[in-house]
Amino acid sequence: MITMKDIIEEGHPTLRSVAEPVEFPLSDELRKTALEMHEFLVNSQNEEIAEKYDLRPGVGLAAPQINVNKQIFAVHIMEYDEEGNEVGPILSEIIFNPKVISHSVQQVALKEGEGCLSVNREVKGYVPRPKRVKFTYQDIDGNEHTLKLRDYEAIVTQHELDHLKGIFFYDHINEENPFAQDDNLELL
Repeated sequence: MITMKDIIEEGHPTLRSVAEPVEFPLSDELRKTALEMHEFLVNSQNEEIAEKYDLRPGVGLAAPQINVNKQIFAVHIMEYDEEGNEVGPILSEIIFNPKVISHSVQQVALKEGEGCLSVNREVKGYVPRPKRVKFTYQDIDGNEHTLKLRDYEAIVTQHELDHLKGIFFYDHINEENPFAQDDNLELL
């Protein structure tokens, strides 16, 4: 089981490296690691388990964050109704070898900014990203898929895609004006 002690923090050289493609079929060890990455996200969003194991909640985790320099990331984004009850997963997947095919010119950012399991400090500012993104990837069995995402789901996956390129979310923040906003940037 992955816990916070397995997640490396900014300053570690792996987090600034470009991750290597994954070859299929997966080794047993890499398959186990990928499944544990997804399990961490599910556990981190469960209040009882998160408290028991002292897990910070997360919706995405990239392999470089656990010091595995491979093109893998997991996402687990839940949908909630107006009362805050879980409806089900919007996107819950382990993604291998993602490649962006296209993205929108229109940009989007979270009003409250982004956070990261590998960054143990608050970083203020808007993180502009394409509002829509389309990419191909392989699943845990090596099957090819295409995914089209927008808004929050697009932000989460692009954050994780950045980890595979050695990029942190704060690299996108305007240093001179962290809350700069133009007509092309929509806030969520």
